[in-house]
Amino acid sequence: MELLKNEGQHQLKLGKSEKLRHRTLVEGLFAEGNVIYEYPLRLNWRILEAEELERSFRTGVPPRVGHLQMLITVPKKKLRHAVDRVLIRRRIREAYRLNRLSLLNALKSYRGHSIHLAFIYLDKGKADYKTIENKMCRLLKKMESKLSKEAGKKEDKG
Repeated sequence: MELLKNEGQHQLKLGKSEKLRHRTLVEGLFAEGNVIYEYPLRLNWRILEAEELERSFRTGVPPRVGHLQMLITVPKKKLRHAVDRVLIRRRIREAYRLNRLSLLNALKSYRGHSIHLAFIYLDKGKADYKTIENKMCRLLKKMESKLSKEAGKKEDKG
């Protein structure tokens, strides 16, 4: 058990700085962001440069805003019971937490930028964890390929 604590467990924590909760950032994500589908999940994503992030706040960027932030939405219209929504939200969060390291490595090519993600659950039924994790892995791989394409375009322009 002690061995697990020392070997990279800190990287798997999902801290407060990785949770997207500022209204201006969320509104911008849904208004101007891109979309990737992998049923039963939809991923809205947006890349912000440091200056654009700075302009999003009146008094400067708060100290707890990370470079990679995410939020999870499970619509009440799809799952009526709060218990079911919380269960799905936990499954999505756990799948993201365990599989986001490759996305963090892809983010290293975007120094000074911040990436915002929103995972939206689309199904009317409760999906099991294995299905959600599989779809999450696919979404994150698609996201990585989009990031590498965007970085390639940036290098060509610069």
